[in-house]
Amino acid sequence: MGSTEDLDYPQILFQYTNGFLVSKVLFTACELGVFDLLLESGEPLSSDAIAAHLGTSPIGMERLLDVCVGLKLLAVEVTREGAYYRNTEISNLYLTKSSPKSQYHIMMYYSNTVYLCWHYLTDAVREGRNQYERAFGILPKDPFGAMYRSEEEMLKFLAGQNSIWSICGRDVLVAFDLSTFKHIYDLGGGGGALAQECISVYPNSTVTIYDLPKVVQVAKERFVPSEERRITFHEGDFFKDSIPEADLYILSKILHDWDDDKCKQLLAKVHKACTPGGAVLLVESLLNDDKSGPLETQLYSMNMLVQTEGKERTPAEYSNLLQAAGFTEIQVQRTGKLYDAILGRK
Repeated sequence: MGSTEDLDYPQILFQYTNGFLVSKVLFTACELGVFDLLLESGEPLSSDAIAAHLGTSPIGMERLLDVCVGLKLLAVEVTREGAYYRNTEISNLYLTKSSPKSQYHIMMYYSNTVYLCWHYLTDAVREGRNQYERAFGILPKDPFGAMYRSEEEMLKFLAGQNSIWSICGRDVLVAFDLSTFKHIYDLGGGGGALAQECISVYPNSTVTIYDLPKVVQVAKERFVPSEERRITFHEGDFFKDSIPEADLYILSKILHDWDDDKCKQLLAKVHKACTPGGAVLLVESLLNDDKSGPLETQLYSMNMLVQTEGKERTPAEYSNLLQAAGFTEIQVQRTGKLYDAILGRK
């Protein structure tokens, strides 16, 4: 048996402890506009020039840039005149606002909302409930009241969700052949990125985004082109209001927000509304059967603790929820990306 030194605990703990620092560096560089400036400049810039453009201290900016180099988010060239910084391919693709695959908005949502809730993780573990009351003074039974606490925060959340589907939306939509479903309802469809991806993959289908009135209004004004006739909208609260008939219902990152009873309640309403031969597609990050991983999904589940009433689940747990609502022929497809797909038929 090897000694504990073989496990290199100090290095492992060092990496875990500094994960907080790494993410804050990333968030700060995004918020200050470092990556956008370097993209727009078209050439490497010195730290003094970047600081002057962005209105920061030269000392602070130089240290921020050097850490970004260490994280491989920036590259640096040292000449006789000094150090000059430029974006790497990953920062151009994912961290600049103008990129079609930009993750800027989800970064800002994490920085301004998620991190404030995680500050109270110890309290969440002790109490078993979300921490919106401590973080924002909002009752814990109204998680979306916190996410949508202002129009600015709602825009960040919706844009952040859209950015996720720009990376993995197609993967979950092609996990199963959905071409036979012509009338699709995207429950809690938010900013509409998944709906737009859906009509791209299945051009003979139409998608109705069902969401709260204020979310629908923002989606219409900011995210979904008015000339796109294959996407329509339905205003309502799917827990309180009726759900219209459709061939397929998509619930992407919906059930993980709620406890089992709420999930069963919603799925029962979906099953009742679903046309015979129709189906429901769940899009969630799946835990392993023994809950041993993946680590990302385990962390998402902790995030559900501090932010919502729900949790991440195993395929069997989602299958049980679907069966309790009356769905059959349940299939599970892991995509190898952030989110997986489960299909249940009526």
